[in-house]
Amino acid sequence: MNSRCAACKYLRRRCPPDCIFSSYFPSNDPQRFASVHRIYGASNIGKMLQQIPPHLRAEATESMYYEAQCRVADPVYGIVKTISLLNQEIHHAQSQLAKVQAQIAFYNAQVHGNNKIQNVELPSSNFNNSLANQGDAFPHPTLPLSIRPSWSM
Repeated sequence: MNSRCAACKYLRRRCPPDCIFSSYFPSNDPQRFASVHRIYGASNIGKMLQQIPPHLRAEATESMYYEAQCRVADPVYGIVKTISLLNQEIHHAQSQLAKVQAQIAFYNAQVHGNNKIQNVELPSSNFNNSLANQGDAFPHPTLPLSIRPSWSM
């Protein structure tokens, strides 16, 4: 190999032909290795890459780079902050889905002449608690007042 990879340049060493870093840290992007090195260290990066099957190493280096960028941006929480925010979004979406499914079941029961709703399965066990906490935060503009679910009245 004529030019050294970003890792070998950063570490000021000769880049051997079988360098584990050369495929994942090209010489034209030295900041990429510097970010990952700052968080993990060259020795740990090399060990991790050697333990991972070759077909997964590119994804692993992408993940290490993303995690390193998150750690630089937020030294306390790093990637955990992003994961936590995504989990909150998932929980919120599941709660909204449960509400809509309950409304659909209620509406279908009313349309088909059933006065009692039977076999309505709610996907979340915390569904009733979230409704109590939200009050009438989810308005029912398309349903007449006479067939609105009882929890929104």
